[in-house]
Amino acid sequence: MAKNSLFNEPHFQNDEAARTMLEGILWPDGPICPHCGLVDCAYKTKRAGVYRCAEQRCRKDFSVTMKTVMERSHIALHKWLQAFHLMTSSKKGVSAHQLHRTLNIGYEAAWFMAHRIREAMRLGGLSPMGGGGKTVEVDETFIGYLDGAPKKGRHGTSNRNTVVTLVERGGSARSFHVDGTRVADIAPIVRENLSRESKLMTDEGGWYKEVGKDFLRHDTVNHSKDEYVRYTNAKEFPSGNDWIIHTNTVEGLFDL
Repeated sequence: MAKNSLFNEPHFQNDEAARTMLEGILWPDGPICPHCGLVDCAYKTKRAGVYRCAEQRCRKDFSVTMKTVMERSHIALHKWLQAFHLMTSSKKGVSAHQLHRTLNIGYEAAWFMAHRIREAMRLGGLSPMGGGGKTVEVDETFIGYLDGAPKKGRHGTSNRNTVVTLVERGGSARSFHVDGTRVADIAPIVRENLSRESKLMTDEGGWYKEVGKDFLRHDTVNHSKDEYVRYTNAKEFPSGNDWIIHTNTVEGLFDL
C-alpha cells in the first residue's frame, strides 16, 4: 500500500470500497450492461462485483471495469484509483517509475497503467479549441536536439526540436512537434485546431500575422521590445481577464 497521506480514504485502501465508488460514478442510475446497454436491469452473482443482465436475449455477465482501461487487469482496483489520482492531479505529470515507487508495484505494471490512463485521457477527434470569443494563446519553443544534429557551435535553433503549443485560457492545451517556425509549419496547426470564433494571442512572430486574420481577433505582445503584458480596453473584452494581452499561460506551460 502506498505510504501517502492522500490515500487515507477507504476507496484508496481496499478493492471493495474502490468498486463501490466506481459503481457510484459510472452507474449513478444502476448497473449498465455493456453488452446490450440496458440500465438497472441486472442482478448480482455470487462472484464479487459481477452482475448478470436480466434481459432474456442477453443474460451476459459484466462488472464495472468491463470496457474500461481496467478491464482484465490483475492490478488491485484500489491501486488503479491511486494511479488515477496521481496522474490527474500532478501539474508536471507522473512517470511510470514514479507510479512504481509510490504504489509499490512492479515497473512493468506501472508502465502498463500509465499508458492505459494516458490513452483514456486523450481527446478523441480533437474538436476545435476556443470558440465563442474564448482566448487561445499560441507560442513555440525549442526542446532537445534533432537526431544526429551537433550540440555545439553556432547553430541557433536549427538543430533543435520545434514544438508549437496552443493553450485555451481556463481550458486545455495541445502541443505539436513541427519542422520549424515557417508559416507553412505553424499556420496549418493553428487553423486546424482553433475555432474561428476564438481570440488569438501570440508574440510578435511573423508566422502568426497572416493566420491571425482568420480569427475573431488577433492580439500580440512584442517580446523583442521587452513587452510581456499589455492592457487594453476592458469594454472590448467583457469576460474575465481576456482583455489582458499576454502569452504567459502558454509560456508557463513550457516551464512545467
